[in-house]
Amino acid sequence: MEPLKKHTGLVYPLNRANVDTDQIIPKQFLKRISRQGFGQFLFYNWRFDEKDQLKPDFSLNDPKYTDASILVAGDNFGCGSSREHAPWALQDFGFKVIIAPSFADIFYNNCTKNGILPVKLTDEEVQQLIANAEADDYYLTVDLEEKIVFDSTGFEADFDLAEYPREMLLNGWDEISVTLSHSSKIDAFETKHTVH
Repeated sequence: MEPLKKHTGLVYPLNRANVDTDQIIPKQFLKRISRQGFGQFLFYNWRFDEKDQLKPDFSLNDPKYTDASILVAGDNFGCGSSREHAPWALQDFGFKVIIAPSFADIFYNNCTKNGILPVKLTDEEVQQLIANAEADDYYLTVDLEEKIVFDSTGFEADFDLAEYPREMLLNGWDEISVTLSHSSKIDAFETKHTVH
């Protein structure tokens, strides 16, 4: 994973609450054997019609959001089943940060384990960001080192993240990387406990 310390990106507003993982990545696309390639199916039932054509009335299909890397959504984002494919699809599509008032716990943890930063802000702050992004091309900066979100017009909000997932994201580590960072201790333990 790539380290995520400070990210500035175009905001995509998804003004919906209770977006579940089956809406993020429908079950029929879970058969792939690698983490790559899920982005094309992100929000499939909202983005495509029954003939697999893009729906012009779904906001993410608007060309102005092509390069969006920050998603701002309503309450309880990522609810439903625990499928890890949901953050895989979001990341593969290009999202690095998701901002919402609240997240489903398993989805939230799956994000941090897969290199996506989930940021909890108040409902009022989220609605302000959504309104800004719906009105015009809107860029935010998310600083994980300082734990703040800000824009060029004076908006600023603090957020919190537990130290373990924060350290993983800052360093671009997955759980295997964390284990390998203790390799000298593991080697010492194995040497000490090897039966001769």
